[in-house]
Amino acid sequence: MAAPRQLTSLLRARRPVLRVQLTLLYSGLFLTVLAAVLLATNLLYGHTAARAPAGAAAEPADSSSRFDVVPALIGLAAAIVVLAGAWWLAGRFLRPLHVITTTAQRISATNLDQRLAVRGPDDELTRLGSTLNDLLGRLESAFAAQRHFVANASHELRTPLAGQRTLLQVALADPGADTASLRAACEEALQLGSQQQRLIDALLVLATSERGIERREPFDLAPLAEALLAQRRADAEEHGIRVDADLRTALAAGDPRLAELLVANLVDNALRHNRANGTVEITTGQLPGDRATITVGNTGPIIPPDDVDRLFQPFQQAGAQRLSHNDGHGLGLAIVATIARTHQATITAHPRPRGGLDIAVSFPTDL
Repeated sequence: MAAPRQLTSLLRARRPVLRVQLTLLYSGLFLTVLAAVLLATNLLYGHTAARAPAGAAAEPADSSSRFDVVPALIGLAAAIVVLAGAWWLAGRFLRPLHVITTTAQRISATNLDQRLAVRGPDDELTRLGSTLNDLLGRLESAFAAQRHFVANASHELRTPLAGQRTLLQVALADPGADTASLRAACEEALQLGSQQQRLIDALLVLATSERGIERREPFDLAPLAEALLAQRRADAEEHGIRVDADLRTALAAGDPRLAELLVANLVDNALRHNRANGTVEITTGQLPGDRATITVGNTGPIIPPDDVDRLFQPFQQAGAQRLSHNDGHGLGLAIVATIARTHQATITAHPRPRGGLDIAVSFPTDL
């Protein structure tokens, strides 16, 4: 009993290939129609013979046996021709799919620039090839962005590590080092360690934001911005930056924690990339079409319009004019872009003619 069960399970596991299935389908349909036509002809012929006049000449007794073999031979030949034709037709129909499969198997992470050859009429297979080409394009962009991000992150992490190592080596190699100099070296090493920690925290926020929203909740951008401005007001006053806020109700839906991080990075970016005695303007409100928006504008260095999109990429900065050189690694606006994309929000950024940037993020009210 075990052998038949194994054979049955093997037959079930090894389904016939698609070409065999199409061949059986095509040939079975044709042969069914042919059999139906022959049966209808035989019934019609028998009915006609039964209604023949009584005085009609009868066929010889052995004629039926002579003609019975001919339809069988014709049917067998027709079945063979139909199977061969169906096999050829199925192969011709599946040829583009075979080409797509073979090309896709050759493409890997090292040659994502290759594309499938999409030719022929606008049918299902052509659309499948176009869809796969679009998918390969997105994968190529994602892999390129990942490699660029890893290279930049490695460089940013290597810089404070090298500084710490050099600082400690110099302190240890100094024969006249005293307690004060060693304490100063340790304090600088702690500052570099804090810089590494901020970078790692920013990288973790960026990676967390890209995972998407697990639970959507309603939130208001106005109190988020108000609470954040209360925390940043001392830093703004220290650098002589005037903060103008017009906070009105802006109801949206999503992850309130990520929305708070978005507002924080917008405000920190506006304070950091500013000038002494500059200004920061923050507004929140509801736009037509049920969209909540927050706009953050600041004075600062002149930004060419062609560089605006680049600022939303990781480790990209507007320039050297910054009020604080201990904070920021060019990840703030990249985090803003990732959180906005996660919330299906839109970002518009416009450089100011006299320097600075206006950034607006518009959230859908209901996702």
